[in-house]
Amino acid sequence: MAVDLSYSPEVDALIERTSEFVRDVVLPIEDAHSGDITAAGGDALRVELQAEAKGRGLLAPHAPVEYGGLGLDMSDRAPVFEAAGYSLFGPTALNIGAPDEGNVHLLAHVADAAQKEQFLGPLARGEVRSAFAMTEPAPGAGSDPAALTTRAEKAPGGWKINGHKWFITGADGAGFFIIMARTSGAPGDRGGATMFLAPASAPGIRVGRHIDTLDRAMIGGHCEVFFEDLFVPDEAVLGAVDEGFAYAQVRLGPARMTHVMRWLGAARRGHDVAVAYVAKREGFGSRLGDLGMIQKMVADNEIDIAATRALLVSACWELDRGETASDSTSIAKAFGSEAIFRIVDRSIQMCGGMGVSGDLPLARLSREVRPFRVYDGPSEVHRWALAKRVVGKAKRAAREEGRS
Repeated sequence: MAVDLSYSPEVDALIERTSEFVRDVVLPIEDAHSGDITAAGGDALRVELQAEAKGRGLLAPHAPVEYGGLGLDMSDRAPVFEAAGYSLFGPTALNIGAPDEGNVHLLAHVADAAQKEQFLGPLARGEVRSAFAMTEPAPGAGSDPAALTTRAEKAPGGWKINGHKWFITGADGAGFFIIMARTSGAPGDRGGATMFLAPASAPGIRVGRHIDTLDRAMIGGHCEVFFEDLFVPDEAVLGAVDEGFAYAQVRLGPARMTHVMRWLGAARRGHDVAVAYVAKREGFGSRLGDLGMIQKMVADNEIDIAATRALLVSACWELDRGETASDSTSIAKAFGSEAIFRIVDRSIQMCGGMGVSGDLPLARLSREVRPFRVYDGPSEVHRWALAKRVVGKAKRAAREEGRS
């Protein structure tokens, strides 16, 4: 069977225009503010950059065309998102940053017509931001979503939600929340969760402190959020009652891959910076780039970039075919998050003292990519889930063989 890994002329042109926009407009702003999006202007900067992106035909490449996007599938998103991720501010500029990008994907697949009009359209056009409220303090939902403790109790005409969330990205300044709450069962049960949509202005939503984290490039922070007798009407249920965990997989698999896309772009910038440095810097009687140990790091970076791209392409192909792609997305996420950190870490090492200074972007890239080994499922959880599926398949095969 023939395998074609090329992109259409339209996608190739979009990649080039994205790269030009990031290089000429976005990178200078990131560099001037050391990758801190709040210091660079926060929401005001977002609005400005997205207006420029829209004028260039680059805004929301992932969103449905009828809601102002470019309608790219997962495979075509990969090189465009990587090009945007070359700057830490690039995803915000194109409206493809977390959590909004994943929420657009979720709403496009699950929301009804009225919900799409009220929430998806404004989000895709960059008129509002959003937040996905699932993670809770211990012993609540984290890497194990089944531990969900936030509850929604039926009330006349709707539901009343109570719970405490944290590490909710983008919560400060979000226009609306997608809330995961338990509508049946007890914490630990594999089912019984429901997703709800609620405007951020609704009485009963309180955004608390910003949790201080390594990264500085995600707009709206990572916040604590409290739901205190929040009433949402029946029409605010996203999808069906008690089906929230299934819908979470609709969002999380693709969102993990788009994280890989974006941060692969950041790692590639780190590699480019390091290679340019060692090609010029002299030491020990030659240019650093001519020394064997430096060449090994350069080669290992090239290998990690190529391997991450290959795993990403494979996983996106499966997702575009409508498959769950549980194994391929776990493999690409676990490998990619670790490879991306290795690329940036080697790049720092190649540049020595300059690498850990503010004179090059490498230190801040390291700060941003390190949490990816935790976000959207720690590497250990993906390895455990992958191994569990593989061993389970072998056990089933053994049982079938025993019956034959």
